[in-house]
Amino acid sequence: MIYFTRKYIDELFSFAKSEYPKECCGILAGKFLEDKIRVEKIYKMENVSETPELCYFMQPQQQLKVLKEIRSLKLEMIGIFHSHTHTEAYPSHRDLELAFYYDVVYIIISLKKIEEPKIRAFKISEKKDITEIEIKIE
Repeated sequence: MIYFTRKYIDELFSFAKSEYPKECCGILAGKFLEDKIRVEKIYKMENVSETPELCYFMQPQQQLKVLKEIRSLKLEMIGIFHSHTHTEAYPSHRDLELAFYYDVVYIIISLKKIEEPKIRAFKISEKKDITEIEIKIE
C-alpha cells in the first residue's frame, strides 16, 4: 500500500494538467515501512522525450541530481510517476519497457477526462508482471 497526503495528490494532478498535452513525469521519495510506502517528497522532472505527447523520458543528469538529493535527505526513491494524456491509468507497452526499477511503485495519472484525473499505482517486475498497489490518501 502506498500513502499520499491529499496535498501531494493535488500537486500531482496540478502538475499533470500543467504539462498537458505532454506527459508529465517525476520521482517520488519517501520511506519503505513494514507493510506500507509513504510519500514524503515529489520531484517534478522535465519530459525530454522526442514525442512527449506519447511517452515520457527523464534526463539522466537530472535523475542523478535528484537521487543524490534523496540520499542526502536520508530518504529513498520509492516511485516514478507520469501521466497518460489520452488513455487509462494502466502501464502501456512503452511503460513496461522503461520499468527498470523493480522495487519502486509506478504511479500513473490519467487525464483521459482532464477535469476528473485518475491515479493508480503498480509494481512492475521483469518488464511484464504488473501488480496493482492500493493508494491511501491521508
